[in-house]
Amino acid sequence: MMILLVGLGNPGKGYADNRHNFGYMAVDEIIRRHSFMPERVRFQGLVAEGNIGGTKVLALKPTTYMNLSGQSVGEAARFYKIPLKNIIVLHDELDLPLGKIRVKTGGGHGGNNGLRSIIAHLGENFCRVRLGIGHPGEKHLVTGHVLSNFSKAEQATVEAATESIAQHIELLIGGDAPGFMNKLALDIAPHKSKDADTTKGN
Repeated sequence: MMILLVGLGNPGKGYADNRHNFGYMAVDEIIRRHSFMPERVRFQGLVAEGNIGGTKVLALKPTTYMNLSGQSVGEAARFYKIPLKNIIVLHDELDLPLGKIRVKTGGGHGGNNGLRSIIAHLGENFCRVRLGIGHPGEKHLVTGHVLSNFSKAEQATVEAATESIAQHIELLIGGDAPGFMNKLALDIAPHKSKDADTTKGN
């Protein structure tokens, strides 16, 4: 069995710290923590192979830009004959506040163009790890919000989230989504409260 672990984002240094690149950030930490092989260019993206808890994992960061992510994911999935149930996509989520992470299988794209593209190429019944980035409040502010960097006050929560995901991803790969989310909630909560303290009065 092989798991295709996809982090969504946009390529290039100018986008590296954007909220929209939260998926990239999480996959980078998984690759680092689990000592994957060096990344290489393949399937219109950057791929790295590794092993987590005895399961072979292919980590993929599409470099097609977000809107065309499905081209890259579809190519990798077809090449390795990976079924939808073995695909996990990590992506930024406007409908959750920063520090909240939810796992779901199937459903729509919720306005995320990366998900929209993957669904168009493969269908919707894959696992999503929804990484909250919060909503700016008005629809016309969304593009600027997702393409802006996390603030200094938010960095501790972002780092806690990516580190916890990398530490506990084996649970999700093994099918224990509730256990995975519980571990993340415990790890991230203290950092969220610290962020709230630093932003009070701003």
